Amino acid sequence: MKKLFFLLPVLFVLSCSKQAENENKKLNLLACEYVRLGLTIGQYDTDFVDAYYGPDSLKPKDSVTTDDEFPKDSLLASINVLMNELKDVSRNAVVDSNRLRANWMYKQLIAFGERIRIYSGDYLPFDQESKQLFGVVAPSYPDEYFDQQIDLLDSILPGSGSVSNRFQRLEKKFIIPEDKLDVVMKTAIAEARKRTLAHYKLPSNESFKLEFVNDKPWSGYNWYKGNYQSLIQINTDIKIFIDRAIDVGSHESYPGHHVYNMLLEKNLYHDKGWVEMSLYPLFSPQSLIAEGSANYGIELAFPGKEKVHFVKTKLLPLAGLDTADADLYFRALEIKGKLNYARNEVARGMLADSLSDYKALLKLKKYCLMNDETANKSVSFIKKYRSYVINYNYGQDLIRGYIERNGGTPQNQQKRWELFGQLLSHQVDPDDLVKK
Repeated sequence: MKKLFFLLPVLFVLSCSKQAENENKKLNLLACEYVRLGLTIGQYDTDFVDAYYGPDSLKPKDSVTTDDEFPKDSLLASINVLMNELKDVSRNAVVDSNRLRANWMYKQLIAFGERIRIYSGDYLPFDQESKQLFGVVAPSYPDEYFDQQIDLLDSILPGSGSVSNRFQRLEKKFIIPEDKLDVVMKTAIAEARKRTLAHYKLPSNESFKLEFVNDKPWSGYNWYKGNYQSLIQINTDIKIFIDRAIDVGSHESYPGHHVYNMLLEKNLYHDKGWVEMSLYPLFSPQSLIAEGSANYGIELAFPGKEKVHFVKTKLLPLAGLDTADADLYFRALEIKGKLNYARNEVARGMLADSLSDYKALLKLKKYCLMNDETANKSVSFIKKYRSYVINYNYGQDLIRGYIERNGGTPQNQQKRWELFGQLLSHQVDPDDLVKK
């Protein structure tokens, strides 16, 4: 009898171990189907796949031509089947990481389905769309909220005329000359990299290539190539101001998109063999984490007054620009940052057809203080990427709130970097970032 009691726990452990092994194998097969589905959608919707560095065996064998009909119904059916299988794995999982992994793919697939419907011309209201694509609904603000920030700017900006015009007169003093753009951007990125390396050990072969491009709807883009390599493109259609050297540079590189993609590739794809991480679908909850962390990473790398100090002592002299009014400019930028949600309101109106392009431009210029070229670029971005705009502002606020609630206060920089690194190295559910 004693031997029997001794054997029961051993048999139970062996049974659980076998079940865990089986569900892991099952999950890996489902992950391959997840990737195949995403790559198939990407054959038709060329904006869908932001990055892929997985095996060629998962790529679609047949190419698609412009004459091929978009297989909306069959894709949605395949997504539904895969979601049900993932739900079964999650419900019966004996290993927590397997349950979390199944749930993560399940929520990504909700976004797959919504993007398919959008690509087919079937649209939901702004907030419902963002919930389906990115897992959250961003707060809405009335014009009165933005008017308060405009009044605050009115009290500090010199000269006469509208607040927007006075701000633009100030910011024109800080346009990076075209012939200085390369050295200023590379200097800003090098500093961001140095500050990131003080906290994280990155792969020894990591690197990026920097290009200047035009005729794009965005200001900067990181094209992650896998194997810890990125192509970073900076759009020169619009004037690039000195603060953007740090903002765009850090956002796209260190500790932004380049670092985020590298840590996911190393820690989840290579170290754990989670093949689903080899695919980055742009229209998915993953982008809320990517864009929110990339924006938060700017203030993480350059906390407090360090950004202003670096600009005044390094970047402005390098660009051949006067440091006079730099403090006023950055004070104005701090207030302007609280106007970021105005772009969400413009997008809400445009997607609901309650705001014409002309009125959208006026609102962007009034509340976001955009000049004509930037406002036009923003309207183009909204038309192409729709509710994606919430990932920049609300995503950043969610990341900041999560880190600060868990001890990563401005007074505890080391804890901020630690928590930030955890977010960049794991499959994150947006629900876990929202304060309950």
